[in-house]
Order: sequence, then structure tokens, then C-alpha cells
Amino acid sequence: MIKAVILIGGPMKGTRFRPLSLELPKPLFPIGGFPVVYHHIEACKKIPDLKEIILIGFYQSSEHLSKFIMSAQQEFNIPIRYLQEFQPLGTAGGLYHFRDQISMGNPEAFVVLNADIMGDYPLREFVEFHKQHIGEHSILATEANRRQAHNFGCLVEDSDTHKVLHYVEKPETFVSEVINCGIYIFSPAALFKLMGEVLQKNYQKMSTEPFAANVESIRMGEDVLANLASSGTLNAFKTRAFWTSIKSAGSAIYANRNVLSLYHKTHPDLLAQNGKDQPHIIGDVYIHPSAVVHPTAVLGPNVSVGSNVVIGAGARVRETILLDGAELKDHCCILYSIIGWNCSIGVWSRVEGSRCDPNPNEEFAKPDGESLFGNNGKLTPSITILGRNVTIPGEVIVLNSIVLPHKDLSQSYKNEIIL
Repeated sequence: MIKAVILIGGPMKGTRFRPLSLELPKPLFPIGGFPVVYHHIEACKKIPDLKEIILIGFYQSSEHLSKFIMSAQQEFNIPIRYLQEFQPLGTAGGLYHFRDQISMGNPEAFVVLNADIMGDYPLREFVEFHKQHIGEHSILATEANRRQAHNFGCLVEDSDTHKVLHYVEKPETFVSEVINCGIYIFSPAALFKLMGEVLQKNYQKMSTEPFAANVESIRMGEDVLANLASSGTLNAFKTRAFWTSIKSAGSAIYANRNVLSLYHKTHPDLLAQNGKDQPHIIGDVYIHPSAVVHPTAVLGPNVSVGSNVVIGAGARVRETILLDGAELKDHCCILYSIIGWNCSIGVWSRVEGSRCDPNPNEEFAKPDGESLFGNNGKLTPSITILGRNVTIPGEVIVLNSIVLPHKDLSQSYKNEIIL
């Protein structure tokens, strides 16, 4: 028997995802037409002998979250529970806090996924790999390039035995091009014993440092993985499948493109097709059944259209996520953008962002542009984001800007955050 745990974080994180995360927990943000955590649950469902899925985080239980869990339980026919931390407990503290719930039923192992990653999760193969290392722990790894590796957890492995010899979280100097994917398989008893020792050290530190940080907090990289690597009980399973982290809204557009591409293999029925009295589709496009799209509109490549969206005649949309209830009036042009809930884009208006793709000339490159501002203090060129209920009048241009919710723009903007 095996369980799955998805760590969904909390509202104090995801600040680079604002203003979108002001409206909705980041794990519920739709990519490829479905919430991020929906893709995690769908991947977990393919694990043999999976008993249940547990979500752990610091988000207040909300209508959005409850409704999502209920519908996911019905669709995937598996128990799904949300366990809310009483305070932020670090990237791994929630696992220890809810150790009794995770250990209930005595699972031989449990899979842990971070909610801010997207990929073609090879979980079935990963579980098979872990079965060769019962009683130990496994980490899913991939390769980054030398320039970007320090942005992730880096590990050094023995290529013959797959043992992780050394692990460093976001090192200041180069350690390895092999990076942590944020997916693990742990053996419960051994992991919780180690975490108990980490907490004990935190309490001892508190007696000498009365203003020490939250003693209940446990960090996945520094406290757990580094210790498992030094004890020789961590094994690496390397994958070359698509993987990306979702820290900023720019990386959401990149993830959206790759998720739509995966639909060719997993859900070809979700991809829009060209046909009589249908809009012109280029490449991979997802359109919610309730959306109304004019036959003269041109969509794609890599567009996701949410529920109750209205797209007018002659509109052009490319590399964009349109959230529920957005209205695009005739002949507007939307490129490299996220258009928020219930936004209205006027006739002949143009909303455009900058491409945030990995460098195609660098092998294993990941998306750059995770920082909102460059070293010169200026806004980094990135995708354009409109928060909820933004109204753009006709014949206006908005370039490389972030617009907070409930704004009525009266002029064109370029490279600005509109508060």
C-alpha cells in the first residue's frame, strides 16, 4: 500500500504570482484548462495500490478548495483530504505534524509532490525504482544547465548505485547539474525518526537563542534531504521528461504550452480542432465547452480558454491563458499574456507580453525571468498580466505590464505595474 501527499504551501508564498494569487490559491490556478494540483492528482492516480491522496498546506479552507476536492474525489474515485497547518511549518514540517495521518494504515511508502511544479510525471516508473530500495528514500532528479543549476536543490550521485552522495539547497557555488524535481518517495518510519531529531535540535537551539525562528519548522532541502544524503539512504531516479517549476506567472505560460503538448498523448479529446463554423486553430489550443468563440477568431498556438469566455470577431490570441468570464471584443490581439477573470478587452486593442522561454541554444535550460525586477531596478520584460475585472478600452496598447484587479485603463501603458 502507498499514499500520496501533495504540499500546496500557503498564502505567504507565491508572491511572485501576484496579482493572480490574490484571487485564488496558486495550486488551483488553471494550466491547460485545469488547476495545477488537478494534474498532480491525475498523475498520482496512475500509481498502483494507491490508498489515498492528502493535501497539506497553510491555506484557509475555502469554497474554492472544498469544491475542487469534492469534484476531484468523484472524478478520480479516490479519497482526497486537506490537512491545514496551524501555522507555516516550513517546506517539510507539515509532513511531521501530520505523521499520524500519513502513517495510518501502515503504508510501506508515501510519495510527496510539491504543488509548484509541472511535468510529465513518471510516477509509475519512479515507484518501481523505489521498490529496489525498500526502507530507504528516493528523489526524482533531472538536469539543468550549469548557469541555472544554483537556482535549485543540487545533488551529486554515484552513477553506478544511484546513491545521493551530497545534497545542497540552492548552492552559492557550482555543485552539480543534477537538480531536485520536488518529488520524493519516503519510508515513513525512517523519515519521521529523522524529522523528530531535527525538531529536537531546534528546541535545543531555542534554549540558547530565544529569538530563533519557528522551532516547529522543518525545511525539506537543508534539514531532510541533506541529512538523508549524508546517511547514505537517499537514491536518485533521473528523468528526461518535461519538468518545470512554477514560481512566476511567466513560467505558467511555459508550463501551459508543455501541458497542452502532453494532451496529444493523454487527452487528445481536449484539444480544439478546426471545422466548419469553428474558429481557426493553430497548434495546441484548449477551449472550455462553455466558451463562445467567433468563427473568424484565430487562436493558437498554446492557448487555454476558460469557462464563459467570449471572443469576438477577428480576435487574435497566441501563447495566452484566458481565465473564466473574460471578454475579448472584435479584432483585439492578445500575445504572451494572462487575462484575468471577467476582464474586458476593447475593440482593436492589443495586450502583449515578452516571451519567457528557456534559451533554445542551451541544453537543459529552464525559463529565466523569475525575478520581477532586474539589477537596474527596472521591471523585467515578461508576460503581461491582468488581474480580475480589468477593463481596457478600444484601441489601447498594454505592453509588458502588470495590472492589479478592478482597474479601468484609459490610456496605453508599457513596462509598468499599474496599482
